[in-house]
Formats: sequence, structure tokens, C-alpha cells
Amino acid sequence: MRFLPAIIIAVAVVLAPVIWFSIRYLMLDDEYQGGGMDSGARIEIEILRQQVEDLQIRLGALQNEVAGLPLGGQASAPVSDLDAEDAILRGTGPNDIIDAYAQVTLIADRKNVNQGLVVSSPKYMEQKLGRPRETLSDTCQGMTNEDLAAKLVLEDVGPIRVNMLAPAAESLRRVFDNVKRADPDLYDRINTSGSLCVRQIRGSNNRLSTHSFGMALDLNIDGHLDNFTDGKTQLGLIILADFFREEGWVWGAGFSREDSMHFEVSRKQLDTWLAEGRL
Repeated sequence: MRFLPAIIIAVAVVLAPVIWFSIRYLMLDDEYQGGGMDSGARIEIEILRQQVEDLQIRLGALQNEVAGLPLGGQASAPVSDLDAEDAILRGTGPNDIIDAYAQVTLIADRKNVNQGLVVSSPKYMEQKLGRPRETLSDTCQGMTNEDLAAKLVLEDVGPIRVNMLAPAAESLRRVFDNVKRADPDLYDRINTSGSLCVRQIRGSNNRLSTHSFGMALDLNIDGHLDNFTDGKTQLGLIILADFFREEGWVWGAGFSREDSMHFEVSRKQLDTWLAEGRL
């Protein structure tokens, strides 16, 4: 039994790269890109990715156990949590798609989730659109910029109701139309945590939040709010991010301070709307 950890490590060393490179292959495959991928397959990939990361953690722990074994002597068998091991290696527990949308998992390759799309900073949006309101507080207030306020719409864009600039609302409607066609079960579980909110960044002195321009919103699955800056998100939001990226939106999961509930119009998309005279 004293050689069991070493055997497990050897198996893990062999299997982990195989699983990982299989996932990377799927990530690079053209059919994987975009919101058209089957949600069940996407969820299975993310769960498999989580299992690989769990396996790597277990591998590190076993290596430490082996290093602590006395050479040539008898050692007691390592204590293991068989239920936890089974959950990691066999993926036991709820695994139906309908239950998986709200499941929380680590965000893989977090810094590259937006594939080159970048945000329009509040300073840039102020230069292009004007300041929504001169005086700000930590709470949401209305726009006092009449020209900008005239471009706002309050309407349903599918599963949610938003107050946003008209081109952003139209773009959201396309996003959710595509989600509804591809995955109606996910569509029915989408909730919003807010869109337009003219306020300053909390803790700052009159610096605008990106929500102040009506081109950002927060989403969640089943009303469960994502934990800020924990590097994790709901599987449903991972799927939604594909559809948003196709419409030129940036996902907050890629921010230095991860905020995976947050989606906002990219600078590229804003510049396109400006060039078209839509803003």
C-alpha cells in the first residue's frame, strides 16, 4: 500500500496532459467558436476542465505525501476521502444540463476570454458621448445630459427589461434571440442585476462607472449573483459569453478584478456605431 500514492501519481501524470490537450484541441477547433456550440457539450468541457484542475491539486498533495514517506520503511496508508475522490474522478452528482447552468466553476484562461475585444473606458465614452451627469454620488441617478438621454430606450430585449442606449438594446435583442434559438432552457433562466446606473465608481471622486452610459449590464442565472473577484462563474454565463462576444461585447470575467456578471459594449463596437451615425 505504501506504493499506492506513487502509482496514482504516475497515472495522473499520464492522464492529465492527455485530457488537457484534448480540451485545448476542442478550444482551437473552428466548430467550437461562437454561440452555435451545443450547450451540453460546452458544459461537459467546462466540467472536464474543472476535473483536470482538481486532479492537478490532488497530484500536488500526493507528491507531498510521497516525499514524506520514510525510505525503506513501513508507512501507514494515506488517509483519503473516497467520496471526494469519486466526485473528482468520476464526476458524480448532478450533471443534467438543466441543473448545470447555475453550477459554479473556475474560469479557464480568464485573461483571454474576450479574444482581443477591449472596453471603452469611461473617459473615452465621455469624450465620444458626453458626460451623462455632472454631479455624481454612490447611488444610481438619472441622466441630465438631454442629448444622451434622448437616445435611451426602456424595453424588453427577450428575457429581461433594460434601460440602455438604443443600439445597445438592439444588440442585446439579437444576442438573446440567438440564445433562445440555440438553447431555450438557458434563455428561460437568464436574469438581470441591472443596466443603466449613473453613478461614480464607489470610493472614487466623481469618476464615472461604465454603467452610467447605458451600454453595460449585469446578468445572472436563476437569480444567483456571482461572487466578485473569485475567478469563478456560473456555467450558464460561460455559454452566454460566446453569444455576447459575437455581438462585440466584452465579458467582465476577463477584467483584472474579475466580474463575470458584467457585460459591456466593446470599444470596437462603440466606434462602429459612432461611424454609422447611430450615436
